[in-house]
Amino acid sequence: MSDTQQLVIFSLHGEQYALPITTVQEIIRHTEPRSLASSTPWIKGVINLRGKIIPVCDLAGRLGLPAHEGENPKTVVAETPAGTVGVIVDDVDEVRTISSDQLEATPSADPDAVTAIAKIDDRMVIILNLTGLFGLAALEVGAEAA
Repeated sequence: MSDTQQLVIFSLHGEQYALPITTVQEIIRHTEPRSLASSTPWIKGVINLRGKIIPVCDLAGRLGLPAHEGENPKTVVAETPAGTVGVIVDDVDEVRTISSDQLEATPSADPDAVTAIAKIDDRMVIILNLTGLFGLAALEVGAEAA
């Protein structure tokens, strides 16, 4: 029996990305974050989530994609080793269990940002590492606002 893991798969600019379900706290309807002075363009601000101030990051901006333009974006609230962060995505598609034999290494991608590529049916889903993508910069914003 091979090892399995569950992924939260979401869309961004027509491509599919995923996070391990163990890092996803919840998925909420996107609300515009309160802007903060930040030298990091993909940090959109902070939101108050049931009394906890969390930074909200624009994943499209961080990946070098055009600004988010979806009609009903979602915010994926995820836990990282350094704290909670909200990530803006176009839509959440599914939760899927995959086996380790569906994973491929990504030799040309930044290993800190991309964990692997999952082959699901005829799709390729990029599994992201939020800590590697956003580092501590995003989480420091949340700490400053608290």
